[in-house]
Amino acid sequence: MERSIQFTQEHALFRQTVRKFFEQQVMPFYDMWEHEGIVPREMWNRCGQLGLLLPWLEEQYGGPGGDFLYSVILNEELAYSGANSFMIPLHNDIVAPYIYSFGTEEQKMKYLPKCASGEIVLAIAMTEPEAGSDLAGMKATAVFDGDSWVLNGQKTFISNGILADLVIVAARSSKELPPHQSVSLFLVEDGTEGFTKGKPIKKIGLKAQDTAELFFDNCRIPNNNLLGQEGQGFIYLMQKLQQERLVCALTSQAAMEKCLAITIDYVKERKLFGKPLSKFQNTQFTIAEMASEIAVGRSFIDDLIHHHIQGDDVVKETCMAKYWICETAKRITDRCLQLFGGYGYCLEYPVSRFYVDARIQTIYAGTSEVMKMIVSRMMGL
Repeated sequence: MERSIQFTQEHALFRQTVRKFFEQQVMPFYDMWEHEGIVPREMWNRCGQLGLLLPWLEEQYGGPGGDFLYSVILNEELAYSGANSFMIPLHNDIVAPYIYSFGTEEQKMKYLPKCASGEIVLAIAMTEPEAGSDLAGMKATAVFDGDSWVLNGQKTFISNGILADLVIVAARSSKELPPHQSVSLFLVEDGTEGFTKGKPIKKIGLKAQDTAELFFDNCRIPNNNLLGQEGQGFIYLMQKLQQERLVCALTSQAAMEKCLAITIDYVKERKLFGKPLSKFQNTQFTIAEMASEIAVGRSFIDDLIHHHIQGDDVVKETCMAKYWICETAKRITDRCLQLFGGYGYCLEYPVSRFYVDARIQTIYAGTSEVMKMIVSRMMGL
């Protein structure tokens, strides 16, 4: 089925470059990276050289000057490759936009060119041990003292936590005001006194993605590292969650498309009782059901991409997509693995990676339960 999104010839050439990059420079080494629990730092520099970082950023800030469709292509190709641990989407489309939208001209000129070159790897620190999807429960504090801010608190499950050179940290800057008026965002550079990183957190999936706890113990940062206005952090986070959840849904959509494709190839080759597995009615019905759900998801996500690029408010719809597509991907990768039989449970078959990596998609960037809660509230319930 032809996609509703109109890609240009330049977009098509970019897709070829990205696909070749993942095929030749990522996947041959990906098993080793999963074993080591981290993507080598030089790969970020290589991405910068190829123009794969912040492809939407204007040339005045060191970017290629493309549009959001370049991010769409990059995120899809990353998901198709199975290299979901390589957190380029987080860097490009979730964290960097905060600096671009809310940073001062001085902050943008200082950080964005290096984010585009790969010299700076980005992370964002919202989640805490007792405040995950509930940002209002945040306990990290920021106190203004003299000409600087003093941060104290702990953040957990931070993607890019080990490699990050710059972290956007959310903290309560007022004890008197309610959470939605007291959260501020701060730019904290790696190496700042009082800022330490814990050991990498071992996970069942996304094994090459460096997830870590971050600690702030009287961490003093200059006032000009306040991102945006004091007390507006909660509003900033809400504004950017539309794109974050759209990106999560998009990568889940692409991943289940690829997972089904490799499953179809497998059932055509695998023989059972003297004939290909694909010739059994159960297999055919299962494949047809999954293909139908995937087609619905693709139509939905492409429509949302179109509206998002136009600047439309589709917060409710992106929450729907984050919930439905990620849950569908979790279910479909499970059914694909079932068709592989015992081989699907073996690490040498890529379906196993798609299966375990799909599991986190219904949790991070807001759980499925929180997505349904937001949708119901926006429906006036």
